[in-house]
This record gives sequence, C-alpha cells and structure tokens, in this order.
Amino acid sequence: MTEPTPPIFTPADEHAMRLALDQAQNAWLVGEVPVGAVITRAGQVIATGYNRPITTHDPTAHAEIVALRHAAALLENYRLPECELFVTLEPCAMCAMALMHARFKRVVFAARDPKTGVAGSVIDLFAQQQLNHHTAIEGGLMADASAQLLREFFNERREAARARRARNAESGQGLIPTGEATELDES
Repeated sequence: MTEPTPPIFTPADEHAMRLALDQAQNAWLVGEVPVGAVITRAGQVIATGYNRPITTHDPTAHAEIVALRHAAALLENYRLPECELFVTLEPCAMCAMALMHARFKRVVFAARDPKTGVAGSVIDLFAQQQLNHHTAIEGGLMADASAQLLREFFNERREAARARRARNAESGQGLIPTGEATELDES
C-alpha cells in the first residue's frame, strides 16, 4: 500500500496561511482561542476572520464562519464556489458543513484538531460521498506554527488559572465551608 502524496502548496497558499496566522494572533489578543481564517478568490484576499465566540457571545463565531459571513456579504451571494479558505486549525463539523453548503472549492488548514476536527482527525465529513458537494481539503500547511501558537495560548491560560486558584486559596475565597453539600458531592 502506498502512502498518499502530500499536498504541494504554492507561495500564494503560504501567503494566505501567514495572513490566517496573523488573524489567529488577533484572536489571542482579545482573549479568544487563536484560530484565524482567510478567504481568497483567484488569489485575491476577499475576507478574513478570527475566533470571536467569547467576545460576541455567539457560539457560531468561529474564524471560518466570521470570514464566510464577510465574504458572502461582500460578494452578495451565499454560494462561493470559486473561493478557497485558509484556516489555522482543522475545521469542526459546524464550519465544515457551512463551507460545503457555500460550495467552497478548497479548504486548506494548518494544524490538526484531534478533539473536534472533521477533515480526518475525528471523522472526515469532506469525504462523505452522500453529500451533494465535495470541497477539496488539504492539511498541514504551516502546521507547526499554528500548533505552537495554540500550545502557547493554552499554556498561558493554564498558568493564569493556577495563579488564580493559588490567590483564592491564600485569601480563603472559593473554599466550601465544612459540612455544606455541593453538586460535586453527588458523583
């Protein structure tokens, strides 16, 4: 059995992914998980987006969806068959289905997502022959840079949480008085 040949990425692909990584940095700066997306058509950047579910109180505000909404509004069409999406993390099911519904030609992602990725990590929605549209999917472009960004973000978050717990323990906050029942006692 032969190994599949890895995708060949162009300089334009690399440029678009660098822009997506910049968008991911924007997400981090506002306290969001650092995921960024860029939509191109014929090599031109049409729209960008970064994760915003926390700041917008919108569970659908993933980087892909934010960029998709911008592109659809700018192009005045919900179908974007000539467009390509570059995203720093493998799409989730919600984003994958939105991209297929919009008829994207191609999706390129950087890092795999072993928990919610649906371009092969958990399942591969893009490979489902029963669906009426098939978007080309390629992964691994600048994966190390994206994975490093995510690792640093979550390490920073864990450190901040540890520091908060330590401060609360020192001040006596967050402690449950002895003898009081909690939801946790039932497990």
